[in-house]
Amino acid sequence: MKNTSVAKIVERLKSEFFTSLYQVSAVSTFSGIGEAAANPFQQDGLALISKITASSNIKASVLKAVELLGGLEKAIHKGDEVLLKPNFNTGDPPPASSDPNFVEAIIKLLYEHGASKVILGESSMFSLCTRKVLEDTGMLNKAESAGAEVVPFDEGKWIRISTGGRYLKKASLPEKALGRRKLVYACCMKTHKWARFSLSLKLAVGFMKPGERMLLHARNLQEKIADLNLVVHPSLIVMDGRTCFIDGGPACGELREPNLVLASGDRVAIDAEAIETIKSYEGSNLQDDPWTYTQIQRASELGIGAKNKKEYTVVS
Repeated sequence: MKNTSVAKIVERLKSEFFTSLYQVSAVSTFSGIGEAAANPFQQDGLALISKITASSNIKASVLKAVELLGGLEKAIHKGDEVLLKPNFNTGDPPPASSDPNFVEAIIKLLYEHGASKVILGESSMFSLCTRKVLEDTGMLNKAESAGAEVVPFDEGKWIRISTGGRYLKKASLPEKALGRRKLVYACCMKTHKWARFSLSLKLAVGFMKPGERMLLHARNLQEKIADLNLVVHPSLIVMDGRTCFIDGGPACGELREPNLVLASGDRVAIDAEAIETIKSYEGSNLQDDPWTYTQIQRASELGIGAKNKKEYTVVS
């Protein structure tokens, strides 16, 4: 019996290996996830970040944050198909995971501003079933009720692509996510015991095949996160800062309530500003200048976003 089981495992691994070889050959037809384009939310050459106090009306708060940037129409045009990426690595309560009400509000706003289709795509950690996580948190029902198509990436194929990075050269990404559709992020605000923080740059890791994420953490994690962002291109980032972790994370941590909503088209800038918020709390695990953290430095070097604080401005 044991020999039979081992043989089956070996055959499965061989099958996956040769499937991966086939998938790599198809990589050239894909440029990554989202549309690589200039940040649409800029003023006088500076990246804009909106940072507002949230009201009890989540949808109105998100809309206000985006309108301060110039409006959703700067990133989403009539007829656009939009991939919306939340954070459901686990099903733990916010800010460990996304608030389904926050994500639902973004879906509704996308449709109201002309999106032809909204796809909510996600992949939970390797030991969890994404669909089950989305069901248990209520996200599946809310997304579908709002008209979104829900796509758990672990139910589809993975395509191994070259990132162009130095620390992370290749990554397996969901076939259903690859292609030229608009990408919108719904981020959490939290510290992370291995990556230091999990904000918009880190959200890209949720696109990777879960088994590969384990290896990602073995060495140069922050540099690899930045490298992965070379092939992921969000047009808009909306960050739920109503709650945050100032220590611990990603699944549990020391909770605070900034009661903020942030939005931007610049991942580096919005992450730096979010770190400033986390840093402002006594006992925070993040005490250094945001621009000294490796994740921020490497992303800046790669041209993913702002290179220093002088390259963005906060509007509220």
